[in-house]
Amino acid sequence: MYSSCPGRMVIRRLLRAAFIMSPLWAVGVPAGAADVQSRLEGVDQIVFAVRAFGKDGHYYANFGHFDNNPERWAYGDGGGKLCKLDLRSGELEVLLSDPRGGVRDPIVHYDGRKILFSYRKGSKNHYHLYEVDADGTNLRQLTDGPFDDFEPIYRPDDRIVFCSSRCNRFVACWYTQVAILYSCDADGRNIRTLSSSIVHDNTPWMLPDGRILYTRWEYVDRSRVRYHHLWTISPDGTGQMVYFGNMHGGTVMIDAKPIPGTNKVACIFSPGHGRRGHCGRMTIVDPSEGPDVQNRAKHLGESSRYRDPYPLAEDSFLLAEGRDILWMNGQGETRVLHTLEDDNQELLVHEPRPLRPRVREPLPYSTVDPGRATGQLVLADVRNGRRMEGVGEGEIKKLLVLEQLPKPVNLNGTVRHNTSIDGTFTLKRILGTVPVEPDGSANFEVPALRNIFFVALDENDMAVKRMQSFVTVQPGETTSCVGCHEHRTSTPRSRKSPVLTAAGRPPSIIKPIDDVPDVIDFPRDIQPILDRHCVSCHGGEKPDGDIDLTFAPSGHIIFPRSYHSLMTTKGLIAHGNDADGNRPPRSIGSSASRLMKTLLPAHYKVKLSEHERRMVRLWIETGAAYPGTCAAMEVKASAFHVPDFRPNKHYVREMKRFGILPAEFDPAADPIDVYATDRAYWRSFWYRPTKPRR
Repeated sequence: MYSSCPGRMVIRRLLRAAFIMSPLWAVGVPAGAADVQSRLEGVDQIVFAVRAFGKDGHYYANFGHFDNNPERWAYGDGGGKLCKLDLRSGELEVLLSDPRGGVRDPIVHYDGRKILFSYRKGSKNHYHLYEVDADGTNLRQLTDGPFDDFEPIYRPDDRIVFCSSRCNRFVACWYTQVAILYSCDADGRNIRTLSSSIVHDNTPWMLPDGRILYTRWEYVDRSRVRYHHLWTISPDGTGQMVYFGNMHGGTVMIDAKPIPGTNKVACIFSPGHGRRGHCGRMTIVDPSEGPDVQNRAKHLGESSRYRDPYPLAEDSFLLAEGRDILWMNGQGETRVLHTLEDDNQELLVHEPRPLRPRVREPLPYSTVDPGRATGQLVLADVRNGRRMEGVGEGEIKKLLVLEQLPKPVNLNGTVRHNTSIDGTFTLKRILGTVPVEPDGSANFEVPALRNIFFVALDENDMAVKRMQSFVTVQPGETTSCVGCHEHRTSTPRSRKSPVLTAAGRPPSIIKPIDDVPDVIDFPRDIQPILDRHCVSCHGGEKPDGDIDLTFAPSGHIIFPRSYHSLMTTKGLIAHGNDADGNRPPRSIGSSASRLMKTLLPAHYKVKLSEHERRMVRLWIETGAAYPGTCAAMEVKASAFHVPDFRPNKHYVREMKRFGILPAEFDPAADPIDVYATDRAYWRSFWYRPTKPRR
């Protein structure tokens, strides 16, 4: 059961008097108590949450169930509380207590009179958004359903932006669910999607200029563990842009908030792939020299266990560490403001926030047109960017438009997993191509709210440069970029003509590649080409070059000999799934893959048709994955492409939960086309135009 006011519990702790008289100093802090009080910027009360860490070690895995065990839930046990602390008197009020539930992510409204937070009732498995008055009365539920809604913030117009698992996907390299950005009305209605991420968005927060700062994790064919950095987005979902760190892999940057009176932000650098509870180094980020200058991130203090910073001023911060709420100054010196007293040592303090009114940020004008299914991208000059040396004027003729696809289930988190060998963790859809003008400009429409990226192609359709991030547009949004991997502090370079050729015409429509499947499947689409042209030499007991391209079991636990040979023979497939991304021109993809060079124009007497070469080339450009379906997870890959293949129970369960398969579907008896099932799942995310709300 849970309790809230009226009938709330008021706990008065004996703190030896007011907190300013408390002797609970951190080691080495020279400041006096009165000085600390003055630098709390007039904050008399704070609110905070109490709960245990999640059961999984990853920073993002603290809600929902695991796909390999639906009875295992990632949230922590031990109960949860929403608390209010008077910093002068030491009085602690428990506004809500649930001995079996969970409380997280409180944020105080602009008027200081109510608190928005995420709450999981003890009898339930999902977090939802709740609001309560600052005195603990009038608890009300805002969202509902078989999803987790958390990390909410208020927009200046009182709509709410939050993270949610309503996106119906799992982490592409782990067993836990994904949450991305959504918004809703103040009463929880009219929920709409802001993001297309296939892995996590986290900890949104308003910036003074009306943008939203948040953490975006991404890995478009680059390291799955090194890119969790700071991005911005307008409250309506338009204008997604890197804020700091995305060019340099490394730590997780999370829980970022603006520092009043400056253009800096405070955040947590959570080491490596991120620690549970978002633990890490307290860090000040100054983006004034652009998003890529690493030395503009300054660590404060020596601990790597800080969490949940809240800047009060440039020299004054609230934060959590274990069971302590701390104050920190600009030199990293700390003082304990409050220590949690509870017999359950697993319970920790989280998210200390001032309970006081604050100024509303400006709300940017929304350019979203809900009646359109597309947005528009304008590229100034594809040659203008980092590591574009050697690309000649007019060399790039078109862009291959690809879509990174979410996973309905992921049952293998290891490096050698079911999607590829040491390569891509995700499947890609081929949308088609758009032209690039001789001056390097392009202007084209893309589907809204899709995870889009590009490969720049030459006159022979070979890869020149590959994008290893993604772009999203809202319905009706027009956005632009200077070039390919351009410096974010740069402007368009001087041109022969001040007018972009592509801007002088209507936007191009993506041209589909009709004779190639949109999602390529190695056993179905590539192996028959090898069988027709290659296995006569690259097969048998002594295959030429020790490259065996037969579709037969290999020493590898999952993949057949052909796929194993192609992916492990150095240089045959340059899939580019390395740690850093942004490789030099022609260093990854089709241009760098020895297999394509061997097939052009011919290999001994072997001569592939134009269609066969196109199939192999596009398979490489889409990451050289093995399966063309997510149903191949947790099976011996060579066994999945057989007439009587049956998807595993976890795939079926989640597809039922998402409403893709009917509830009465019998996985043992009912016929199933897993390719069609996957496509129905992916289509469920496609934006469908609606009439504007009045």
